Amino acid sequence: MTDWRAQTWGPLTLLLSSAASMALEIVAGRALAPYVGMSLYTWTTIIAVVLTGLTLGHWIGGRAADRTAAPARLAGMILIVAAVLSAVSLPLLRLAAPMADGADPLMRIGALSMAAFFLPSLAAGTLSPILTKMALDAAPPERRGAVLGSMFALGAGGAIVGTLAAGLVLIAWVGAAGSVLIVAATYAALAPPLLGVRRGGALLALIGVGAGALALRGMPDAFASPCLEESGYYCIRVDDTEMFGRQARVMALDHLAHGVNDRDEPRLLLSPYLALVDEAARARFPGPGINAFFIGGGAYTLPRAWAAQYPEAVLTVAEIDPAVTRIAQSRLWFAPDARTTIVHLDGRRALETLPEGARFDVIFGDAFHDVSVPQHLVSDEFHAAVAARLRPGGFYAVNAVDRLREPRFALSLASTLRTRFQHVELWLDASELRGGEARATWIILASQDGMGRTEWRSTRGVARVWVNIALDGMLTQMPEGAVVQLSDDFAPVDRLLAPMLLDAKLSE
Repeated sequence: MTDWRAQTWGPLTLLLSSAASMALEIVAGRALAPYVGMSLYTWTTIIAVVLTGLTLGHWIGGRAADRTAAPARLAGMILIVAAVLSAVSLPLLRLAAPMADGADPLMRIGALSMAAFFLPSLAAGTLSPILTKMALDAAPPERRGAVLGSMFALGAGGAIVGTLAAGLVLIAWVGAAGSVLIVAATYAALAPPLLGVRRGGALLALIGVGAGALALRGMPDAFASPCLEESGYYCIRVDDTEMFGRQARVMALDHLAHGVNDRDEPRLLLSPYLALVDEAARARFPGPGINAFFIGGGAYTLPRAWAAQYPEAVLTVAEIDPAVTRIAQSRLWFAPDARTTIVHLDGRRALETLPEGARFDVIFGDAFHDVSVPQHLVSDEFHAAVAARLRPGGFYAVNAVDRLREPRFALSLASTLRTRFQHVELWLDASELRGGEARATWIILASQDGMGRTEWRSTRGVARVWVNIALDGMLTQMPEGAVVQLSDDFAPVDRLLAPMLLDAKLSE
């Protein structure tokens, strides 16, 4: 073995292969999202699976480094294996996903993570000890400590580079499939010099990866993305559908439908929770104008409806993802005019940066992502900012998906809102009560003067009835400690939603 492979190419390989392994971990989160959603449990499981693969790989690689007479050649072969395993990770994921349907949610997340991303991580993990031993063997005894430290630093530095590259650049620009192929190509391009192939070796390896990718693309759905677009935040899909005999389109973010827009009648609201907020707003503000702030745009269903309903509407929408806005305009018939201001910021940040005198009739929180709830949008500190931005007579509306029985998160959210609002009301679509569903969409209306109703009936569109569920009665039935006050310092939304998330029947 010549020194240049141990002293130059080996360290470079460690840097880039570490970057590739961490890039694949970030891609794993995006790749799994359409199948299992994105939550603390998803990321925890992905990280655990990848670290398990790397740990076992380090152990295997260390033993192999002591036993092989040709460490460079062994490292080159492992790189080829890592390239192949990375390239097939997404096809394996799509093959495994239907097989895991109906499984316990955590088991499903773990099984899909293992099926697609454990073996590539195992292969990547074996490289580090082999390359490090190569560098140590080539170094004089008095420099082995410095060499060891340098190799550790290169591995950690590569992990940082890969994490940032995937999260900030690759996924948003080339998508999950393109990112995976770049990872595979990186492994393959690093292999030839270690295998003793110099001239044109990297090019030949890239050609081989390209040919393999083309072969895989010839397999049905091997690299077919379930997304219309992969942004920096979501896997975005738009599906054509027919609702009550009318043409409509559904926007889905990751695995969850976030809005249904009717093509011809923007005021027809097909989502029950949106319809209730609309009924409350029209009852309280029957004139030609309304001033509303939306935390989350999604399909822009309600802003579209109110722009059609109120000739003098003033609408402000804080949507963190510009791609969501663009697709709502191009595919979901959302056509904002001068009355609508769109701010591509986090909802809390957008609310805090408004001019001092800005006040609203309605503030609507619709940024919760199924059971993935931004903690900073449920805290008492955030509610204080919301209350300060409401005009007299205005109200704050937010929906929360939780269990029908003992909804710990929804009740914690409502209880926390009571700190800032005189009246906090829980509402349910009556059909959810009649159907006995164990999962429900709770609608919370908070104001200083109350809605003055025990029941709402729809006045247009689909016939619906919503009932007011006594908050005090719900709170008294909860076990001690089940309901908590949410703050910036303590908002355990994942724990509060765990009974639903971990139930296979409720998490779908």
